[in-house]
Amino acid sequence: MNATNASTGEIYEAMDWLLARQDAIEKQLAAKHLAASVNPSRMALFDLSSSWMTGQCCDLAARGYSRDGKKGLPQIEYGLLTDPAGRPVAIRVFAGNTADPAAFTDIVEVVRERFGLDRLVLVGDRGMITSARIAALRELNNDPDTATGFGWITALRAPAIAKLAGDDGPLQLSLFDTQDLATITHPDYPSERLIACRNPLLATQRARKRAELLTVTEAALAPIIAAVACGRLAGAGRIGVKVGKVLAKFKMAKHFHLDITDTTLTVTRDQTKIDAEAALDGIYVLRTSVTANELDPAAVVVSYKNLANVERDFRSIKTDDLDLRPIHHRLDDRVKAHILIAMLACYLVWHLRKAWAPMTYTDENPPARENPVTPAEGTTSPGSTPRKRDTTLFANSKPWATTSPSTERPDRSPSKRTSRQSSRQVNKFTDASSAKRNVSTPAVGAQSGNL
Repeated sequence: MNATNASTGEIYEAMDWLLARQDAIEKQLAAKHLAASVNPSRMALFDLSSSWMTGQCCDLAARGYSRDGKKGLPQIEYGLLTDPAGRPVAIRVFAGNTADPAAFTDIVEVVRERFGLDRLVLVGDRGMITSARIAALRELNNDPDTATGFGWITALRAPAIAKLAGDDGPLQLSLFDTQDLATITHPDYPSERLIACRNPLLATQRARKRAELLTVTEAALAPIIAAVACGRLAGAGRIGVKVGKVLAKFKMAKHFHLDITDTTLTVTRDQTKIDAEAALDGIYVLRTSVTANELDPAAVVVSYKNLANVERDFRSIKTDDLDLRPIHHRLDDRVKAHILIAMLACYLVWHLRKAWAPMTYTDENPPARENPVTPAEGTTSPGSTPRKRDTTLFANSKPWATTSPSTERPDRSPSKRTSRQSSRQVNKFTDASSAKRNVSTPAVGAQSGNL
């Protein structure tokens, strides 16, 4: 079929045909990239992202936590499964209000039942692989009927780290006197290793940010305190609402003592809590079921940081190369097909980056990190200002294009705006066709043409 002259209906039929074969396609990709014969570490990465939707007719669209920064808009979520290098293997679409753990449960079933893989080590962030999900994996592993061998690598949340750092806890600052990482254990995590890490650069960054937020919060509270003092603002309820808005904006409520009456307002820093938080600046703890014989502590840290490869794929899908948005589809299956096409295109982009590395001046054999905990620092000339590199594979053919720092913020450069404007102009054809059919899914033609 010549996609250039294809009608909207023909494009939709092609999407439906592809979606019906999603399981077969992904099963082949899993066998090629996740099977033990080609993936000795038995490792797979999984992460979740979201994209806003247009229209109000799609059942998958819902309001939830937006990773696009588009608060208040309906969205969909999609989870991407990759190999350790970030090569896309499978993708699943969820309603826009789906929690990370629910998505993780779904992908475990896909891996086990659809792909026939039950000896994988799954890597996910602290919001994805929670204690409840780990308990579910243990049940699968211990159930004679399933007898799986799933492992995990994830991170602990701040309250759990604070508990480990208590007076009698195993996480003591003296662990980092001569090294940046150490292995500890705790009864709350049976049959698991805890890898405690301290990143001095991150510690400095967090201390600076906290000091700035405390100062800004106090500056924002000063007019309220003055208004209460001179009698222009009275009533504990009214005062509390004003103060609450400021504290919520900067998320600093935990660091202040408040004393509010109908006629007075006293705000002081809770220095004890500030000092306790500062003591843990730059410290994070990974938890894993993988034994030391399989992965040493440094390899566990590297495996967790490989999640940056999935974030790179999300950037490629959403902004850098493929421009997933806008999504105009009305039917759930069309949305799923739209996302599947983007994932398959990302798979091609991944291989193109590898194949074109010599032509794009990409380092084919980048130096290995000496320290997996601290980030690598680039060298710059004295007095020079680092510039943001172009990460787009196809735009402008810049020979210095390379992978940018890990972030999901959309690129707002003029070249990207021009690209999106051009895409929207192409969409006008399908907009008109869909309007005649009373179908609110016009973007398919443009997306398929691009892919």
